[in-house]
Amino acid sequence: MKKRTARVTGILLLFSMALSLVAGNWANPTAHAAGVSITESGGWNETAYTEWSPVSGATGYNVYVKQAGAADSQYQQLDNQLIRNYASYWRADAVGLAAGSYVMKVEAVLSGGGTASSVTGTLNVAAHDRSGFAFSPSSPFGTGSGAYNANGTLRTGAQVLYVTSQTAQTVTLPVKTSSSGAVQTGVGLGEILNLRQKGYDTTPLAIRIIGKVTAADLSGQLNSSGYLQVKGKNNYSEMNITIEGIGRDAYAYGWGLLLRYVGNVEVRNLGLMLFPDDGVSMDSGNANVWVHNNDLFYGAAGGDADQAKGDGSTDLKNGSSYITISYNHYWDSGKSSLVGLTEPSEFYATFHHNWFDHSDSRHPRIRVASVHIYNNYFDGISKYGVGMTSGGSAFVESNVFRNAKYPMMISLQGTDALGEGTFSGENGGMIKAYNNQVTGAASLIYANSGTGTAAANATSFDAYLVSSRSETVPSSFKALAGGTAYNNFDTTVNTGVSAAAVDAVSSVEQNVKAKAGRLGGGDFSWTFNNAVDDVSYALNTALMSAIRGYTTQLVSVGGNSGATPTPTPTATATPAPTATPAPTATPVPTATPVPTATPVPTATPATGVYVHDFTASGKTSSFFNIQGNLSTSKGTVVYNGLTLTQCLKIESSTSIQFTAAKASTLTLVFNAEGTQIKVDGTSYPITNRIATIPLAAGAHTITKDSTANLYYMKLE
Repeated sequence: MKKRTARVTGILLLFSMALSLVAGNWANPTAHAAGVSITESGGWNETAYTEWSPVSGATGYNVYVKQAGAADSQYQQLDNQLIRNYASYWRADAVGLAAGSYVMKVEAVLSGGGTASSVTGTLNVAAHDRSGFAFSPSSPFGTGSGAYNANGTLRTGAQVLYVTSQTAQTVTLPVKTSSSGAVQTGVGLGEILNLRQKGYDTTPLAIRIIGKVTAADLSGQLNSSGYLQVKGKNNYSEMNITIEGIGRDAYAYGWGLLLRYVGNVEVRNLGLMLFPDDGVSMDSGNANVWVHNNDLFYGAAGGDADQAKGDGSTDLKNGSSYITISYNHYWDSGKSSLVGLTEPSEFYATFHHNWFDHSDSRHPRIRVASVHIYNNYFDGISKYGVGMTSGGSAFVESNVFRNAKYPMMISLQGTDALGEGTFSGENGGMIKAYNNQVTGAASLIYANSGTGTAAANATSFDAYLVSSRSETVPSSFKALAGGTAYNNFDTTVNTGVSAAAVDAVSSVEQNVKAKAGRLGGGDFSWTFNNAVDDVSYALNTALMSAIRGYTTQLVSVGGNSGATPTPTPTATATPAPTATPAPTATPVPTATPVPTATPVPTATPATGVYVHDFTASGKTSSFFNIQGNLSTSKGTVVYNGLTLTQCLKIESSTSIQFTAAKASTLTLVFNAEGTQIKVDGTSYPITNRIATIPLAAGAHTITKDSTANLYYMKLE
């Protein structure tokens, strides 16, 4: 996946120039004499990237890409926003590339005039794996590629938005809002998506997330539950939207995605951290949704005991069908994926090449649906893998289950009826299993219509075991509770997966570990302790601390613009113009930007005292990351000489995050409602309207225990 390129210095530079002259690849080799020191470059899925050391005296950079064998006149210039500055290096990502071989050219614009440039070696770009029900010819739209063509290039006329921590509230886009062609310019990502909800504008739209974008950065753009909502006018509305992270360090931090009534939507290459309830929620009436190559971390702790890690990482329900969930990396998810809630009839989903990395349950947990589950790596699963209820059918083939306690379960029969306690009290469904590799399971009970042990389990089993993928399950085998037979959907409908597309089970672990998650595995690293984490489903406090403490290393966005880019509709690349000197890009802050509203003065970090008054400052704070709803109807509180009239309602969606630099005391002031508050998942009493909580140094999160109203807080 990656290719290290040599620094272009001394004899190596001269040798490289000589070879290029012989090949006729450089029209003006003298322009490269100074060179740019390229330190790393590589190709990924429909993406190529390069990194380089800062060039002394450079005022800006331009970056270009072309097919490896093409003439220099075919170089296409990357959008300015795809060039970013980090503490010790620069990076550019070329996205929207068809599979093939490419080279990238980095050009430094020098303060004294002229340029210096270098070219990468050949970068091999692969195609994304477009398989599963989101790509079934029988589906409503036939694709889940969003703004992209099937070959990975942007669709004709596609628009592109670049969203950073600084532009999330100011990015603009003209949106068609009536049948007569009226156009309104949306300001802010949320407003743009709300205008698209009217249903008159189906222009392909790529929303590109750069760096760590927090809930505070999206203030006013999220719904009341903390989600960026992509919503259609009614069920299965054509949207043609891709939401994608750029590079290896794009994050939806403190917020989630809610997809409702949409058709043809893609979510890819994002890290989702501390989301409210669900990471990606496909809530109602969705079709042809493709969620792939994302890193799903812990969500914010919910109000229930089983929501310490958040709720669902990727949930789909209420009539969402023809969904593909693929190549995602689930980091110790508590409940990875719910498929189905109250659906009255069959619907379809595919899970393939996902890395369930020490996650606990719901891989997925199925009601009613017909689900194809293949080539996933179940890596140290403390509760159960595939769970089946409510008359659903699942075809589970060529997966690897390593130390998955219960690889497959059907409600109220087989392993689920052994006495440890059921994972569901609902009626069962049916699982067809083929060619799976299972090691270290506590229990797995197969049945079939042959002879021997499996044949003896005809009435109570975890899965029906077949000897070929095309074998059907006899109707005589039924769920013990509910009496449902397997519907053999995998042999009667187009699943969007051919037999040739299924990897040999012997290569699944290696392929999934190499390819699941974001480009290059993302920028977040963590090593699980198999001896502990294979069996424990408790929240990993050290991992949660690392997630809460994550800070972006991004310094600035843009290689040749003096201002933060203002995204406008644009093609992904334009012919390379003559470069002109450009100043250094405006830095992107590594912490939440200080808002324009004037907050109650807080002490400087040197004093270690931080105060927040919700009456004076609302949710605006340069220290606390506050999510939730304000109210002025909960009465008045007098505290420490202050008359407080506005509060933050402590609800299930409320979250306050902060990092204490040293051991401190947290004081929270409430009205008469409320008896307890949670900090880091632990409940603390509210006594005489005040909670006083000692805290260690590090990251902390305040969430709901009982319903309460918070007026004032102080950390000292």
